[in-house]
Amino acid sequence: MREPVRTSGGSASSAVSAPAAGSGTGSGRQAKLRVQRVDPLSVLKLAFLLSVAAGIAGVVLIAVLWMILNGMGVFSSINEMVLGLLPQGKEFDLMDYVGFSRVLSLSIVISFINILLLTALATLAAFLYNICAGLVGGVRQTLTDD
Repeated sequence: MREPVRTSGGSASSAVSAPAAGSGTGSGRQAKLRVQRVDPLSVLKLAFLLSVAAGIAGVVLIAVLWMILNGMGVFSSINEMVLGLLPQGKEFDLMDYVGFSRVLSLSIVISFINILLLTALATLAAFLYNICAGLVGGVRQTLTDD
């Protein structure tokens, strides 16, 4: 028996219910579902929120990594090595290039660009899925109730 099932997003799926193979108190029901359509607006919202979370995690990761490297003296060691390679009288400070504020600002800009790109690509993928699902019928899943 086939019944169209409406979800809260307005997408329709066809469901087929069949009893489980075994009989007894522990056997559950099986439902065969087909994902025929994905709501692009819900994909847009979810992709945006996940991208923002990943962006925040990335900025925090970069900040912590910079603090660890600075605490270990990596930047001062690199600065001393570069000063040893330069001729006498030349001044060089690595912190002019990789200072905390500069690294964090660049990290925030890259995270913002990633948020825009990932949100747009996920929404585009939802539209492409809807087109392909219209041609081949979608993705079939079998769900079992334990």
